[in-house]
Amino acid sequence: MTEEATLTAAVPTPAHITESVFYDFDMFYDPAYLADPHKRIQDLLENAPPVFWTPRNGGHWMLVSHTANFEAARDTETFSSEVIPHAQIEAILSQLPADSPPIPRAYPINLDPPLHAKYRQPIQGVFSPKAINKLKESIRKLAGELLDEIVDKGACEFMSAVAQPLPVKVFLKLLGLPVEKFQTYSALVKAHLTATSGDAGEAIGRLQEVANAMRDTILARRDDPRDDLISLLWTIEIDGQPATQQDIENYGVLMFIAGLDTVMQGMGHGVRHLAMNPGLQDELRADPSLISDATEELLRRYTFTVPPRRLNRDIVFEGVQMKKDDRAMLFLPGADLDPNEFPDSNRFELNRGGKPHIAFNAGPHRCLGSHLARVELNILYEEVLARLPKFHLDPERPVKFSGGHIIGVQELYLAWDK
Repeated sequence: MTEEATLTAAVPTPAHITESVFYDFDMFYDPAYLADPHKRIQDLLENAPPVFWTPRNGGHWMLVSHTANFEAARDTETFSSEVIPHAQIEAILSQLPADSPPIPRAYPINLDPPLHAKYRQPIQGVFSPKAINKLKESIRKLAGELLDEIVDKGACEFMSAVAQPLPVKVFLKLLGLPVEKFQTYSALVKAHLTATSGDAGEAIGRLQEVANAMRDTILARRDDPRDDLISLLWTIEIDGQPATQQDIENYGVLMFIAGLDTVMQGMGHGVRHLAMNPGLQDELRADPSLISDATEELLRRYTFTVPPRRLNRDIVFEGVQMKKDDRAMLFLPGADLDPNEFPDSNRFELNRGGKPHIAFNAGPHRCLGSHLARVELNILYEEVLARLPKFHLDPERPVKFSGGHIIGVQELYLAWDK
């Protein structure tokens, strides 16, 4: 099979797409991207237009520059998070038979203001620094247990041994979902995040599978509340009304998708960088107070989320003509490697300072769980550096990556002297 054959099929180019903004890039299967994603992103920043249209994955815009991403993220009236318009979804739902299975919606991430605020505000406190800081002890304990299991082996596949079970188990415990089923839940999320089809029916089917996996626990917590997030969700009010089972499933689907894969990939990218830079390991071991700064620079250097948007209207954006209902990707990894925003952007600078990264997005949809992610990443790096000897990449087993809406580390083999 040729490299070209691995790409998704190219669609015809719409009339409003000019040659100057056309660039053939497949964010799921581009071979160079899958070989070394952030190196390929640097190539895009050097050789592709800052805003371009690609014929892959059904055809869509890629917003690559920091300016384009920052402006689009804040302009929710133009760049809608409702990939399928809210009114269209409600019209479809109203025509379904009364006995149809429920269709969950990932609220509030798939809503635009003002509805977005209506559903986001009730759960703000759940992810506040005060609430998340209570989890630090249990996160550290789990990280230590996972690392102690591998330290005497002299090697491991880090994603399956540590990076997957740590954030997934923390999040499942937070929600109150059965931790022993974390691999089942992870597989459901991966299927959702790696889907290339824009078909609404297929998207709804994937969300229903996630909701089905959570429903027994959601109903159990309604009747027998415990000290977990699902129980807490049953106590909130939305616009003055008690939360319904549909509301809880909507929130659950959102948190499930957002929480089970993203932190895992942040850990993978960060530990890979540490493995390639033994001097940085030494510096952070000598002064662990620098780890929080390292976490921020690793998030910038290896930003990995690509949120989708839909154009609500015709617009000339950054000098480019876009049409209503065009799809656009907020290519945040490009924004955080943009040399116009971050000088010498491909270099890791522990004390970079200056402008903050947008790895957690910007505007109203800035990641609600960013503090939880930071806590988990900081603790993971602290424990890795405290418990493992100096480690490096296994030269016989290259790192494997995946593309899509999350730039994923699929396999990360490490080795160290026992």
